[in-house]
Amino acid sequence: MNPQIKLWLENKEALERSYRYYLDMNIIQKIPISENLVKAHMEKSDHNMEFAYSLITGNRFLDWAITGLYYALYHSSLALLVKKGFSSKDHTATVCFLIKHYMELSKEDIELYDSLSLTRNEIQIYTNLKSERQKASYSTRKMFDIEQVKHLREKAIFFINKTKSMLEK
Repeated sequence: MNPQIKLWLENKEALERSYRYYLDMNIIQKIPISENLVKAHMEKSDHNMEFAYSLITGNRFLDWAITGLYYALYHSSLALLVKKGFSSKDHTATVCFLIKHYMELSKEDIELYDSLSLTRNEIQIYTNLKSERQKASYSTRKMFDIEQVKHLREKAIFFINKTKSMLEK
């Protein structure tokens, strides 16, 4: 896992400092809440999932399937930001926002926001798929087997379905 993200998961002060930095640098920006933009991000997420699925079922271009799965998660994550009136210009800043605004942090949070928050494990799904996407995009080797990609797809579906249920509330 990215050491910065691990730090944010373990240290609320470090998370807050980074979050403030992203706001101050306009990497995360306040925007008007737009249900149309939320919907557009989710449509793009579904589009990317369909693209990845077509590659997986054909057992071809698995590096691009991983890239499609990652961007499906990324667009669903951007939908969560827009739902709270924000946008992000950076993938890591997006993770920072998700941890700050959607992750369970205490027993009370778990009880109150059980269905409205992402768990540490779900944040790790996002970051792990980001890492795999980077390997797929920038490596010159074909290093993914179909079972690994199918497993990543299952995790992506889980994350996106959780996002959809959060957006409905």
